[in-house]
Amino acid sequence: MNKAAASLHIFNSLSGKKELFVPLEDKHVGMYVCGPTVYSNVHLGNCRTFISFDLVYRYLKHLGYTVRYVRNITDVDDKINARAAERGISIRALTDKTTAQFHTDCAALGALPPDHEPRATDHIDGMIAIIETLITRGHAYEAEAHVLFDVSSFPDYGKLSGRSTDELRAGARVEVAPYKKSAMDFVLWKPSDANTPGWDSPWGRGRPGWHIECSAMSRAYLGDVFDIHGGGLDLIFPHHENEICQSCAAHDQSHMAHYWMHNGYVTVSGEKMSKSLGNVRTVRDLLGLYPGEVLRFALLSTHYRSPLNFSGEVLDNAKLTLNSFYQALRNTSDICPEDVRPEDTPAFTALLDDLNTPKAIAALHASCKALNKADAKTAATCKGELLAMGRLMGLLGSDPEQWFTESSSSAALTPEDIEQRLAARLEARARKDFAAADAVRDELQAAGIELEDGPKGTTWRRS
Repeated sequence: MNKAAASLHIFNSLSGKKELFVPLEDKHVGMYVCGPTVYSNVHLGNCRTFISFDLVYRYLKHLGYTVRYVRNITDVDDKINARAAERGISIRALTDKTTAQFHTDCAALGALPPDHEPRATDHIDGMIAIIETLITRGHAYEAEAHVLFDVSSFPDYGKLSGRSTDELRAGARVEVAPYKKSAMDFVLWKPSDANTPGWDSPWGRGRPGWHIECSAMSRAYLGDVFDIHGGGLDLIFPHHENEICQSCAAHDQSHMAHYWMHNGYVTVSGEKMSKSLGNVRTVRDLLGLYPGEVLRFALLSTHYRSPLNFSGEVLDNAKLTLNSFYQALRNTSDICPEDVRPEDTPAFTALLDDLNTPKAIAALHASCKALNKADAKTAATCKGELLAMGRLMGLLGSDPEQWFTESSSSAALTPEDIEQRLAARLEARARKDFAAADAVRDELQAAGIELEDGPKGTTWRRS
């Protein structure tokens, strides 16, 4: 294992502070991340989770760990049932199609596939077994063909969110049902009618509650206790809180995962991007406007725990920045880069501090600037460092000529698009960021747009 691994610190939502990362087994890490509910295409807010933990996965491997990365597919859910019914197709037909699109979107954003990607419907037996154990241990009860977790039986309930049961009860939107002992009790199993997907169980034909799915799938691949559990900030309560109590209660453990990591929201005008608010931008739609690497860079540009306010400007700036990096590489196409290890770069050191991507990206900027100014003796080292840091973060993997050819086309650029880029170029020149200004010019030139600077400003024409 790389010596730097001894100094990796990550923010643990369970303790509310940064902690030194120490895995349960030397050189081995088990990581579970909540995946998509596959009833519709993923949006940028969803994919922030998958890109954030793709970086965690890549970085842990660079640190020398053998990582078992598990990311599930939720393919049994009431929203899935409703959407399939609307379209007049089977649940499996819907989830297979949506899962395939999810894989395509993740690949376009440069996300590595997880080591295991279990589907909830393949682990029903494991869910039933955990529920039976919970009933036997006095942590769950059957009522009107439902099985519910008895929250009062688990004194540590609320330890992840850091709030008492009374606070959680007051702030939670929970289903009020006469068969519950307490409003906070949550469903482990519920009945299915003839038109709803279901499985045979000791409590009749039915289907699992959402929370028990992840407990069963994580246990199947990582055991009762593992290193890292990840997901979006919105999952802390109730999903992850409920996972903890049912898993710990069933397996008689003090922990489910030792480190809980949560990425911040993608927001639009200050509101969380979500399907319920109708403010989503799907990755599929955005990939029609920007290369996947632009979306990835934009998602990494803000620290994973901080909110990221989405706008077209954010993506345009990400595109301009990547153009400047690729232009520096294109200008030195005749220079073979020195073989620089990611471990020997400033970006690698930045990521040791709770995956500080803004600081790592600042190192990319510094390396690009150094490459633009380098003489023949130092260019190979600067180029090698830039590529090594890009490789570490899943960036700069394209051939520069291919990047400028495929990421722009004259036909795709409307006059409004071109004027927007010219405004960005003017702004870059005003702040004396001439590399960014040149990158805009080079991007437009590669797209077949000729610029002419004059005393009255810049004019353009299609070549």
